[in-house]
Amino acid sequence: MKKNMGQFDRVVRVILALTAIFLFYNKIITGTAAIVLMIVAAVFILTSLVAVCPLYTLLGIRTCQAKHA
Repeated sequence: MKKNMGQFDRVVRVILALTAIFLFYNKIITGTAAIVLMIVAAVFILTSLVAVCPLYTLLGIRTCQAKHA
């Protein structure tokens, strides 16, 4: 798959995921909201690592810079 996420977008997702993990670990968020938040955090980290967002692909969004040949 072609990368469709830029560096800034990836960093923001990792920061949001780490914030969610912090909230869960310190029991600030509990219950169903915590489970949903952890799933979203896992998706954010996974998509940041591979630099591909399936939702971006569906919507035709591309935040990474184009390489010049």
